[in-house]
Amino acid sequence: MRRRQFVAAAAASTILAPLGARVLSAAPPPQAITPDLLEAAKKEGKVTYYTAMDLSVAEPMAKAFEAKYPGIKVAVERTGAERLFNRIGQEVGSNIRRVDVANSSDAAHFIVWKRQGWLEPFLTPDMAENLPADQRDADAAFVNQRTHLSTIAYNTKLVKPEEAPKGFVDLLDSKYAGKLVKGHPGYSGTIMTATQQLAKALGWEYFEKLSKQKVLQVQSATEPPKRIEAGERAIAVDGSDYLFWMAKERGSPIEVVHAVEGTPQISNPMAIFKSSPNPNAARLLVGWIMSPEGQEFIVNLSGQYPANKLVKAKAGRPALASIKTLPEDPAEVERQADEIKSRYQRYFKV
Repeated sequence: MRRRQFVAAAAASTILAPLGARVLSAAPPPQAITPDLLEAAKKEGKVTYYTAMDLSVAEPMAKAFEAKYPGIKVAVERTGAERLFNRIGQEVGSNIRRVDVANSSDAAHFIVWKRQGWLEPFLTPDMAENLPADQRDADAAFVNQRTHLSTIAYNTKLVKPEEAPKGFVDLLDSKYAGKLVKGHPGYSGTIMTATQQLAKALGWEYFEKLSKQKVLQVQSATEPPKRIEAGERAIAVDGSDYLFWMAKERGSPIEVVHAVEGTPQISNPMAIFKSSPNPNAARLLVGWIMSPEGQEFIVNLSGQYPANKLVKAKAGRPALASIKTLPEDPAEVERQADEIKSRYQRYFKV
């Protein structure tokens, strides 16, 4: 379903707030993780977590939560962010109560969900104190679970360092034709967000030229890292940088490139849905993920950048502030999403 069609359909539903209505006016008081909340969560016994994060991180994170809170199982349902968005729209529109917590790599999704009144505000005292203002919604409807980048990367067995691209414009060189792989904005929120940033920085003419480079088109931002690690292509135009770094740490011949033009930065919000069938377990999961313990788990495993200011970036990774990044604008992504998909499909024929 196209983004604008989804919004129109949602507005027509009698169970939803009118399109554009401001549902919330202020964040609620922080809610502590109390023995009563823990007991209520254990009675529910489960929580369903929809995410666009790679399973190599999401499933171990779920297991760590289950070890922390025995008796509460986490059902991880992973798919591309754009499909996740459509799935939730269809479920909520049909009054199917399944999703408890959702995490997307397209921050624009949360603008829509909040506008429709679908999100349940929630903050713990730790989140209220230790999440900077730019890491949480002013009304506490959602928080940024993690930040990663969409980077260029290459296989050092197939490309010599002196022959490697230094930025996005370099990828238009004819010597890279047939050697590139990239994700798709119609499937991946990371690529949707990155495409908007690059189109603004370089113009749509850049993508028109890139489409002539015999690019191997895949869906998720999690796929280019796997394709260059396997040697199926030499260079990834884009992809989730934490997977490139994890591959390199395993000993794979991977080098990450922070483009001279700037690298797309991707926030990854998370929220509880008002229709959650397991609201107490949902609060417990969100509280744990955003706590120093949960944030450190994500950082130590994958190297994604934390939102909680008590947690430091992973040793050996460049500090986020040291990297030239492109500005992220979820509101602009929300406005342009259908146009981005349409133009991309026109150029790449997929």
